Amino acid sequence: MPQLQERAAVIAFRAPRGRSAGVLRILGELLLTAGVILVLFIVWQLWWTNVESAGTQRAAVKDFARQLAPASAQDPGQDAQGGPAVPMPGAEEVYGPGPTSPEPAVGATIGVLYVPRFGPDYSRPIVQGTGPEVLDSFGIGHYQGTAMPGAVGNFAVAGHRQTHGAVLDNIDALRPGDRIYVQTRSGFYAYVFRNSQIVLPDRTDVLLPVPSRPAVTPTESYLTMTSCNPRFGSQERFVAFALLEGWRPASAGPPAEIAVQVQRAMTEG
Repeated sequence: MPQLQERAAVIAFRAPRGRSAGVLRILGELLLTAGVILVLFIVWQLWWTNVESAGTQRAAVKDFARQLAPASAQDPGQDAQGGPAVPMPGAEEVYGPGPTSPEPAVGATIGVLYVPRFGPDYSRPIVQGTGPEVLDSFGIGHYQGTAMPGAVGNFAVAGHRQTHGAVLDNIDALRPGDRIYVQTRSGFYAYVFRNSQIVLPDRTDVLLPVPSRPAVTPTESYLTMTSCNPRFGSQERFVAFALLEGWRPASAGPPAEIAVQVQRAMTEG
């Protein structure tokens, strides 16, 4: 009888251990599955969204190019008459103020952004609106209600840093004096980068006609670019400020600094 009682005690002791092992095994499998899903999500977020957006952005630039007059897609290094292209004029520019256009409907392409500091192949479409339908596909979105390119006031745009094309990934690499070009159907606006600032997301005053200065009437033309900060977070906003330097009509060809970039963007698939 004592032997039977001892055997029953062993069986009773082993049963809970067997159930515990099963629970632990199931829990381990669930954690492993969750880990795989997390890795796949990160790959989708940091790689595939960039691949998708890059294709959409190239298509938008090509569509924009098809709507331009032939003079704006000439050979790099030449003006509309076949002569050598000249640098974008500075304070002595002879073309006068460039024309401005009214805001288009959300989703319409305003122009193309060129930033030599971001690399020789950098060209991104600027699209009206800053909702997910714009920023998650086209890249650079224009804040509705802010100035249009070349107009007095604040031409303000936004873009992602690490996902959906990572269009402003290198915004922190800008240096004072860097030129930022905006190509529209009428020509090329050159802005000169001045300074940057890191602010909290509720600092919408950077979008004012004179950035961060309420109730001040603008007399100059600004470009403000905003993106998330830090690169892999969104707790803050990185804001880059630039001032309009000059305008060059499409008939004169692209500025020399970006002539090759423009030709490549306007002709390559």
